[in-house]
Amino acid sequence: MAEQDQTEERTEEPTAKRLEKAREDGQIARSQELSVAAMMIGIATFMYFFGSGVVQKISEIFRSGFIFDRKDVFADNLLPSSFGNHGLESMFAIMPIFILAVIIAIGAASFLGGFNFSVKAFAPKASKINPLQGLKRMFGLKAIVDLTKAVAKFSLVGGVLFLVISNDFSDLIGLGFMHVDGGLASAGSMISRGVVFVTLALIIVAAIDVPYQIFEHNKKLKMTKKEIKDELKDTEGRPEVKQYIRKKQRELAMNAMIDAVADSDVVIVNPEHFAVALSYDPSSNGAPVMVAKGVDFLAEKIRNKASENGVPIFEAPPLARAIYFTTDVNQSIPEALYYAVAQVIAYVFNLNSLNKGASMSKKPIPEVPENMQFSMTGTLLASK
Repeated sequence: MAEQDQTEERTEEPTAKRLEKAREDGQIARSQELSVAAMMIGIATFMYFFGSGVVQKISEIFRSGFIFDRKDVFADNLLPSSFGNHGLESMFAIMPIFILAVIIAIGAASFLGGFNFSVKAFAPKASKINPLQGLKRMFGLKAIVDLTKAVAKFSLVGGVLFLVISNDFSDLIGLGFMHVDGGLASAGSMISRGVVFVTLALIIVAAIDVPYQIFEHNKKLKMTKKEIKDELKDTEGRPEVKQYIRKKQRELAMNAMIDAVADSDVVIVNPEHFAVALSYDPSSNGAPVMVAKGVDFLAEKIRNKASENGVPIFEAPPLARAIYFTTDVNQSIPEALYYAVAQVIAYVFNLNSLNKGASMSKKPIPEVPENMQFSMTGTLLASK
């Protein structure tokens, strides 16, 4: 039996609980290629608008690096201080690019799978230091797929760079014979073209990798039929879940009962505290059926639903209480109330026939048997 559970295929889509647990464990779909492509797009855009300023700043740093007083040549700290100052200035010049790259990397990572921080992902696992598991990861199917992806990516990006360099090779050789400003401008132009073409190549890689990562993540989280059943059993076994299910069932039942008022024939009211809706089919031999009942707030909802749908409302407090306390929803009224209810239904049907020329009948006062008369609290008045 255990072997059967282990070999059972994972064919079922992951449940919401499984997905939530995976997020807590740090298992979400991620695409490194998407982050790299997004960073390249962001850096290329930044360089397009602000690249000239960055290049100008760097050229000024280069130029100032070769200008110093004659007396400073023999100073012991010339090289360390000069390199330190110019290195710091260069770092500040390109710092916006690095900051932008970090922001874009975080945003791109959050785009696929959302932002998620899990402490469990950093927790040590025995499987990570197990040599056998390590060999399995190195020579498994996933490792082969990752290797194939890396080779394909390297070939594509390398091929694009080769074509760019081949096209600008003569200009690249000529950089050594150009002035600093002109050389930097020419180099910036070549780098910009290279960045654009490499970015396009990375976008293609990301467009392929993102659906693949989503597919692999979903495949990894798929469940067996037994896991679905066990999770359902575990979930429904918790008291809070049972309470929630019962609450939803009551809400659905109440909504269905209120909706049934629209198709009822009459609503008998207390007039404010009790309300019962009756339905009667003259073509059948059955007794009238109570399709809805309620007290106070629910009674008000029944009256409102009846008014919205043109269902007659008949005030008969003793009869309304008698039906409410003796009949369940979707059950026929007691035999002892047949005559009283028949009077009401006959009056209602007569109202519906007025448009056809029928004469108006006098409103009846239904008589409820003594053994069916109840107080507001549901106590039989005959027992007092």
